[in-house]
Amino acid sequence: MVANDSSTDATAAIAVQGGARVVDVGKRQIAGARNAGARAGTGDEILFVDADTHVSAALVGQALEALRAGAVGGGARVTFHQAVPPWVRVFMAVFTPLYFGLGRWAAGCFVFCTRAAFEAAGGFDEGTYAGEEIHFSRALKRQGRFVILREWVATSPRKVENRTFWEMMRINLDVMRKAGLAARITRREDAGFWYEDRR
Repeated sequence: MVANDSSTDATAAIAVQGGARVVDVGKRQIAGARNAGARAGTGDEILFVDADTHVSAALVGQALEALRAGAVGGGARVTFHQAVPPWVRVFMAVFTPLYFGLGRWAAGCFVFCTRAAFEAAGGFDEGTYAGEEIHFSRALKRQGRFVILREWVATSPRKVENRTFWEMMRINLDVMRKAGLAARITRREDAGFWYEDRR
């Protein structure tokens, strides 16, 4: 299942050629696209994967094994599938244990859950334009056991590869100010980092 949220390239055609079912969304919103994809599917186990993210067979196997062992959902630690500047590697070395170890939240590029837990949690909050994966992780945790897998997921560094350390610090501080203690952004105009053309 591919949720095609207003793409202007050949995404939908390529997906169909590859044998995928495509659902056109037209929301231009991460949470809305994920919900539309999940609700158009029919399986009891759901894996959300961003278009710029690579998942291995081992990662998928661990996710399914966790669900079949009683977990309601989870995520995986994140690395990049391309080279990144040294400052990004340092940032990730600090970010990873805090986000995945202390917070135990799923990264937006890879989240998995049972359909029952997805429905009980109410899906992704469509009043959220950034930080929806943290909100969803918290909602899943209220349904049962939530796990961070041993296997890592590889995603694109597109958001950081053309930015300096100081530019990213400014963006992160601005995001933290707008998101507040809720750790989510509820106005589209405050979520330019995720929705702007420079991506």
